[in-house]
Amino acid sequence: MKEIWDQWDNEPNQLFYCNYGDLPYLLNVKVDKHLFRALAQFWNSAYSCFNFGKVDLVPTVEKYTTLLRCPKI
Repeated sequence: MKEIWDQWDNEPNQLFYCNYGDLPYLLNVKVDKHLFRALAQFWNSAYSCFNFGKVDLVPTVEKYTTLLRCPKI
């Protein structure tokens, strides 16, 4: 997807932004593979939260932006 995005000129990019918002910012996010694997082990997809023992945790938008090192989501 990143290669396709980079090939587009300004007009298709702007159209994409109008339809999908800031989603393209995620193409530039560097993912820490070790952190991702560790977090994935605790993710409960049925409840959309992390389970650590008896504690359920739902990250805030601010936490997601910090984890993803992305100023916008």
